[in-house]
Amino acid sequence: MSKALRLSEKWFRRGLWLVALVFASFLIGLGGTIVGDLPQVERALQLDDFLDMAQVAPLRAQARVAREAQETARNALEQAELQAGKARSSTQAERESLNAWLATRSATQRSEQDPEVIARTHVLNALQQQELKARQAVQAQQQALLDARQQAQAQQKRLSELERGGRERMASAERAQELRVFLYRLALTLPLLIIAGWLFAKKRKSTWWPFVWGFIWFALFAFFVELVPYLPSYGGYVRYAVGIVVTVLVGRFAIQALGRYLEQQKQAEARPDSERRRELGYDVALTRLAKGVCPGCERAVDLKDGTTDFCPHCGIGLFARCGHCGTRRSAFVHFCPSCGTTAQKP
Repeated sequence: MSKALRLSEKWFRRGLWLVALVFASFLIGLGGTIVGDLPQVERALQLDDFLDMAQVAPLRAQARVAREAQETARNALEQAELQAGKARSSTQAERESLNAWLATRSATQRSEQDPEVIARTHVLNALQQQELKARQAVQAQQQALLDARQQAQAQQKRLSELERGGRERMASAERAQELRVFLYRLALTLPLLIIAGWLFAKKRKSTWWPFVWGFIWFALFAFFVELVPYLPSYGGYVRYAVGIVVTVLVGRFAIQALGRYLEQQKQAEARPDSERRRELGYDVALTRLAKGVCPGCERAVDLKDGTTDFCPHCGIGLFARCGHCGTRRSAFVHFCPSCGTTAQKP
């Protein structure tokens, strides 16, 4: 069509397409903001909303106390093990010192009657008693830690069982909420798509076509780009089922549209040449001729051989002779390109 347009009209149309694009971009931005904010109509779900807090709250408190007792017992055990290590080291050092001292004693002296030997033996016995008490303290703290750990595990197990049921109920509620939010989005975008379809069918060639096309782009983007990512999955069944339904509907529409088009073309080719020529728009006819196709049936025709005056497929006149100068001209132009005489309508 661009070859049949005036230069100013061509630039005006480009500017109007830019207006349509800008209008669509603002609508898309507004629609994206609205679609993105739609989840805020639903309250954010929390696990506590699906638990019996009369049972869960005491369990959580008991589990917290058990964890604190476990941590306290672990710290006490570390201290007891440290003290036991010190006592063991002191006992070992005293035993080695006593053995070395006894080895230096005279062989003839009765060491067992030596007061110093007796005193050092008492010291060693006292250290061994301290080491024994330290080991007993370690064992006691190990038992306390074990009891605290088992108690914490028991409380956590009971709490986990209650929370598991709550999580299952929460997951079910989240799926229902996700579906509701999707239906909100669908209720917003589907009417836009229906309106866009009506505008495309009725108003796409009207005076306000830039806004019509801008709205159509916005509706298509909102439905197929902004809505589809929020389509619930449910294992993929919903997505694939929706894809199949949409494909079948679009395919059915395309097949029916093709059938209607072919039927219209067949009926048009059966009408007189003059009637068909009047129904063809000037710009449409010149655009199709520029592409090397017949304006009537849109089949390929050799327009450069200089002899083809009629379409060999549908019989519509493509070229005619000027009534004033006899120049061969396009049958669809308004004036003779050679002498400027007004073309006579057949």
